[in-house]
Amino acid sequence: MEAIKIDLNDYVLSGGGFNGESYNHKTDPSVMLKLYFPGKIQQPLDEMTLARKVYDLGIPSPEPGEYVVTQDGRYGIRFRRIMGKKSYSRATGDAPEKVQQYAEEFALMCRRLHSVHVDRSQFECVKDRYYRLLESNPFFSAREKDKIGLFISDAPDTDTAIHGDLQFSNAIFVGDRRYFIDLGDFCYGYNLFDVGMVYLCCYLSKEAFIEETFHMPKSLSMRFWDCFAPAYFGSDRPLEDIEEQIRPYAGLKTLIVERDSNCPMPEFRAALESVLR
Repeated sequence: MEAIKIDLNDYVLSGGGFNGESYNHKTDPSVMLKLYFPGKIQQPLDEMTLARKVYDLGIPSPEPGEYVVTQDGRYGIRFRRIMGKKSYSRATGDAPEKVQQYAEEFALMCRRLHSVHVDRSQFECVKDRYYRLLESNPFFSAREKDKIGLFISDAPDTDTAIHGDLQFSNAIFVGDRRYFIDLGDFCYGYNLFDVGMVYLCCYLSKEAFIEETFHMPKSLSMRFWDCFAPAYFGSDRPLEDIEEQIRPYAGLKTLIVERDSNCPMPEFRAALESVLR
């Protein structure tokens, strides 16, 4: 697919992350640009192609945009913003008294997502993704990698959808419409590989990170999880049992965080204690 050439002077920087930056169009507020850092050519193309497959599955997500390249050779994706939208993290931070409502709505979205069966030939298996991340991780010892690999292998095999980065900031709503966003890690497999990220964001992350990223105190994010868990798993299960089951799957996200940050993350590794002992 040939990239459409754009002029970056038409956009204004609005944010950034590990892989690139986001921009808003200067004169058209409905146009947004996700621009990858120099040298990343295939990644935006792969993300756009994957987004189209996910959209065609019927997963509630924004319609994919266009593959673009700037004058200085940076590649990205240009798409139409959903005007007036709000993420579940931002909405909770703005209205803490609605934490239970928002957590239950998000849990329902997740339950529906994790009930969608996919064509295995079209998407990657979550286990294969974690095996690859584990192999390339420089911070775990060979013994630790063997134990983590065995845990991944022993997890159930399913063909159901996984978001891949299931943060409550990656689900948005406007009116009665709800969407998942940032689906670049979409794959299929056991749902706890996905839900582990919710627990990590709400419970395991540091206070400063939660405040900066999710716009709320950690006490509120923990309350979000406490409301999310029974709505997702069922109110008949004790929260302690749910957390014991989910904790090592949250710990596996260490492999993603360490890949992106290029440094060990002991606060997340602790969740793998039951796997590594």
